Amino acid sequence: MQVFSNRVAVITGAGSGFGREFALTAAELGMRLVLADIQPAPLDETKKMVEANGATAVTEVCDVSKAADVESLAALAMSSFGGVNLLFNNAGVGSGGLVWENTVKDWEWVLGVNVWGVIHGVRVFTPLMLEQAKADPGYEGHIVNTASMAGLLSPQLMGAYNVSKHAVVALSETLYHDLGAIQENAEGQGRRLDCSVLCPAFVPTGISQSHRVRPSALLNEDSPTASMKLAQSMTHKAVSSGKLTAADVSRITFDAIRDQRFYIITHPKIMATVQMRLDDIAQQSNPRDPFGMKQSVRPDLSVLQQQMPG
Repeated sequence: MQVFSNRVAVITGAGSGFGREFALTAAELGMRLVLADIQPAPLDETKKMVEANGATAVTEVCDVSKAADVESLAALAMSSFGGVNLLFNNAGVGSGGLVWENTVKDWEWVLGVNVWGVIHGVRVFTPLMLEQAKADPGYEGHIVNTASMAGLLSPQLMGAYNVSKHAVVALSETLYHDLGAIQENAEGQGRRLDCSVLCPAFVPTGISQSHRVRPSALLNEDSPTASMKLAQSMTHKAVSSGKLTAADVSRITFDAIRDQRFYIITHPKIMATVQMRLDDIAQQSNPRDPFGMKQSVRPDLSVLQQQMPG
């Protein structure tokens, strides 16, 4: 996708973090915006910010875990602007702790937003975008699914989040191949709707505080376990210490869209750890510690180890 001016971008999770920065970048490029978030106040703030940059924007409060909400978002985009060129399936939440201590409600919340949100976005918007491409020879479209380096690695105390982001990577890779199957000619050309998967590492966003928007029906009745508290502390520390900003990630992402680059890796140094995991798989070796090369973010597991019987 090369032309952005006057084209339409739909962004979920637009009230903060990556979503807000995607909106600001899109506004600077002259795009018309459909902004969605589960929090009305931050969403309205983003709308004011992009309008101050001269962009036209409409908003909708949207719980991406619900099919009807995403379908309503698509209807808003079509009724407001008549089409969609750029889709960011970006809304995401985080939850941690020892994987067997995550409750049913933990899994329902994390998978609902992180996985079902992307599923609904792909399911609802892809047919609309393909129909536009069929009708308009000049159409350009792109879908960006926000995953994480946790979609390429499996760090301890991040089980539910890891599972959700691995699913987003797998869904995105399949989407890439499926789009190619119906669009590419014998020379591998012809993609007018393409896609990418965004895999950032630790970036200062609101993800470590996402529990604040957890629906009341999915709140746990019991207090957090020691592992959950440790995971929360670890994530907050790691995210807060990130040197790359959400604005940097937005710039990298838009560059990747222009280049039709599928894997968007914002922290290339961590690829050594990804390679280590791939080597373990290829050599059928037991998995090595994902934090082994990054001890500064590795959690202190001694508190949990003291709870084990001698």
